[in-house]
Amino acid sequence: MSSEHNVTETLDVKGQSCPMPIVKTKQAIDDLEEGDVLEVVATDSGSMSDIQGWADSTDGVDLLEQVDDGELYTHYVKKTV
Repeated sequence: MSSEHNVTETLDVKGQSCPMPIVKTKQAIDDLEEGDVLEVVATDSGSMSDIQGWADSTDGVDLLEQVDDGELYTHYVKKTV
């Protein structure tokens, strides 16, 4: 699995369930600069809808892509402000 996104930082939340992937994603995004891309790697299938919903309702972030390979769920979130 490879991505075209220029990843600034990777956040490993494997083994953690809701709400921790969202909580940690928000904390990590807050520490990044505008234009940075955060790669979030999770094992919780619920993270697909959770991170989508969070990104849709949060100003300053853009969900670029989500990849479901059956075991890992990888999310690419860009900080836009």
